[in-house]
Amino acid sequence: MDLQARVDLMLKLGKYLQSETPEWQEAQSRAFYHNPWFVPEFIQLAANSIATRFLSEDALSQWIKHYHLNDSVSPHTVGIVMAGNIPLVGFHDFLSVFISGHYQHIKLSSKDEVLWKHLFSLLDSWHPDFSARVQHAPNLKDCDAYIATGSTNTSRYFETYFAKYPHIIRKGKTSVALLTGDETPADLESLAHDVHQYFGRGCRSVTKLYVPEGYDFIPMLEAFKSFQWFADHNRYKNNFDYQLALLMLNGQYYMTNGSILLVENDALVPPVSMLYYSFYAPGNAPVLKPDEQIQCVAGNGQIPFGQTQLPDLCAYADGVDTMQFLLGL
Repeated sequence: MDLQARVDLMLKLGKYLQSETPEWQEAQSRAFYHNPWFVPEFIQLAANSIATRFLSEDALSQWIKHYHLNDSVSPHTVGIVMAGNIPLVGFHDFLSVFISGHYQHIKLSSKDEVLWKHLFSLLDSWHPDFSARVQHAPNLKDCDAYIATGSTNTSRYFETYFAKYPHIIRKGKTSVALLTGDETPADLESLAHDVHQYFGRGCRSVTKLYVPEGYDFIPMLEAFKSFQWFADHNRYKNNFDYQLALLMLNGQYYMTNGSILLVENDALVPPVSMLYYSFYAPGNAPVLKPDEQIQCVAGNGQIPFGQTQLPDLCAYADGVDTMQFLLGL
């Protein structure tokens, strides 16, 4: 399977992810049944993002040209530990290893195995050599390099376990937004997507706001009402009711529109159904940039509102160039 064959296979997959074939619809239904956080709307969002941002002919062509990829790579076996917080969250790692020409053994998250197994079966039926290059296994042994994504706690285990091999270890992160108070209604509608998509469970989900003192939250809460359907999602509603009860019992100040809770807190990562905020003095906005805790910063001069969940192929997690790592093995 040469580079062009691998590219052609991914282009075909991109079209499939945007299709409405019965097999793909049935796989999405099974994924939702297996993991209720994977609602069809967010599976489709993830699939469309992958298809348009990663698997378009132009995107793949520019990516390949940037790294001068060809068929001269000496193939190694790369072990990948995938996360399962949002649908197909590890796709970029899979694609990087596949296009680079290496082999891969993948340990799937139990929370996101239905979609992956469906796509692996599909790709195997499209090309007889696919299964020789991509295998999913419960344990990753005898690999030449590793890419592992997990929480801050599990990353310590990965660092120890994979220490003697070339590796990329990703910790749990989140995203923040910097507001000035001059945001338009359209900006706030876009911010609603950054906050609510995937129920706020992704590393690119905005979970913390920085706002000027005296900020008026009412327009924001109104804009966020476009996601009031969350109140009909059992797991989300259970989280919301529990966190609301704690706030009330503790006499803690909060704001809500009935589907999200806004609470002042210096921390970056709130529980599901909650959004933290901190004030800053006018004219003294904090300097925010990606670091060990922050994946994305949304706002004026940063990632535009509504775009945090739409990375392109060169938007590498943690700022670590996965393709350069793979080409250097």
